[in-house]
Amino acid sequence: MYAACSTPRFNAPGNFIKTLFVFALVLTHHTIRAQNSVVINADLGKDKISKHIYGHFAEHLGTCIYGGFYVGDTNKVIPNTNGVRNDIVDALKKLKVPNLRWPGGCFADTYHWKDGVGPKANRPAIVNRWWGGVTEDNSFGTHDFLNMCEMIGAEPYLAGNVGSGTVQELSDWVQYVNGKPNTSPMTTWRVKNGREKGWNVNIWGVGNEAWGCGGNMKPEYYANIYRQYATYMSDFENDAKKFRVASGANGNDYNWTEVLMRDIPHNMMEGVALHHYAVINWNQKGPARDFTEQQYFATMRSAWRMEEFVTRHSTIMDKYDPNKRVALVVDEWGGWYEVEPGTNPGFLFQQNTIRDAMIAGMTLNIFNNHADRVRMANLAQTVNVLQAVILTNQEKMLLTPTYHVMEMYNVHQDATMLPLQLKTNDYVLGNEKLPAVSASASKDKNGTAHVSLVNIDASKPQTVTIDVRGLNIKSVSGRILTSKKLQDYNSFDQPTKIQPTAFNGAKLNGNSLEVQLPPFSVVVLALK
Repeated sequence: MYAACSTPRFNAPGNFIKTLFVFALVLTHHTIRAQNSVVINADLGKDKISKHIYGHFAEHLGTCIYGGFYVGDTNKVIPNTNGVRNDIVDALKKLKVPNLRWPGGCFADTYHWKDGVGPKANRPAIVNRWWGGVTEDNSFGTHDFLNMCEMIGAEPYLAGNVGSGTVQELSDWVQYVNGKPNTSPMTTWRVKNGREKGWNVNIWGVGNEAWGCGGNMKPEYYANIYRQYATYMSDFENDAKKFRVASGANGNDYNWTEVLMRDIPHNMMEGVALHHYAVINWNQKGPARDFTEQQYFATMRSAWRMEEFVTRHSTIMDKYDPNKRVALVVDEWGGWYEVEPGTNPGFLFQQNTIRDAMIAGMTLNIFNNHADRVRMANLAQTVNVLQAVILTNQEKMLLTPTYHVMEMYNVHQDATMLPLQLKTNDYVLGNEKLPAVSASASKDKNGTAHVSLVNIDASKPQTVTIDVRGLNIKSVSGRILTSKKLQDYNSFDQPTKIQPTAFNGAKLNGNSLEVQLPPFSVVVLALK
């Protein structure tokens, strides 16, 4: 059987042993490389990745609104339109923000919208009891927010006050923003305040975190309250399009989802919310910048739990809603750390490092892969708060690593999700391990497939083999986001330190790819 082989010479025991050793090394090396593998079924896609998965969140918290989005309509230093920063509008348009949630968050259940319309000089002030105890003058209200959404090209997502509000108050708000001119007291008031045509707001949150800051309710009680509020949220013209989101569970509170799916008729709600933050420990969140690898690993472990939460909440929803009529809406997600030293602890201002890019890439891959049920999500939050995509300092503005991931990933918006099978090495630290690689894929209306890959390993590169089935690939291109250190971030002195660059680490061989992912990197490939 060895006659055709001129080498090695097996009649020498030493040569035979050496040959076996070399063969074992080659086999071991091949096995390690082959552990990271992706099989993409480009001809089996059926579910659309809703663009609304890429939504954002703007709460009256810290300097997200005042000093962030809104600098006042008398500001002559910072270019603005009716008080809204032009540079932020331009950045969010490039990001293709599909929807923007406002005014909260916890703030929503203390906010009375009628205080924020009409002449600004006549608006009463409000104390923000949830976030820093600061006094706000209500100069940024319903008209300001909805007009800003039009400038950005985003659908507004209004969070109604259930915790301290009334059914009448939310019903009036729906009429005010959507009704035909001068057909009701609310629409007559709107016209008087300068807006003839309604904004046609379709996305409505019926309270927020009703299990906590939204009223400390039990799920059975909230389910009944929801039914009452939802009954009166009518403007007749837009009812068929209305997308009502029930205040959903916190993390692994599966009973909350069970009760809502059981007790609320599915023709009365279009979405059930879910909130989860990647946090090391709620009592010791760790620093946003000068974190250790152990703290990084703990954050990634928490972020990966999104897969478990989405899967298990979806399973409960499937039991009551097998046709998937009701969407799972993850309208608060992101990383949460200690505030920056010297800043107001109630303002939740934190820097944004490559760690946050890892959270964003992983999480969006999870949402993409669950596009059959997850049809809307909102990163917390857009400007200056938590995992922000934009930071401001007076007239200065910068884009964070998270912004760049969201921009790289917007190729998935409204594309067809391509099912994939992923095998990955582990990211090992001490006695713990996590999947090192995450991935998702889609095909757009022009037939281009996009593959997003994340390597969360803090020190090891990963070689990933990708087998694409059902697509004839002629070319591959890509972009990468990474940096020299996990703790790197964009500052006002170095605002472009981290930004996407061309990626040349993918080799095409027929319909297969071999991709070299550096440590802590996000890559998006375009396959044509």
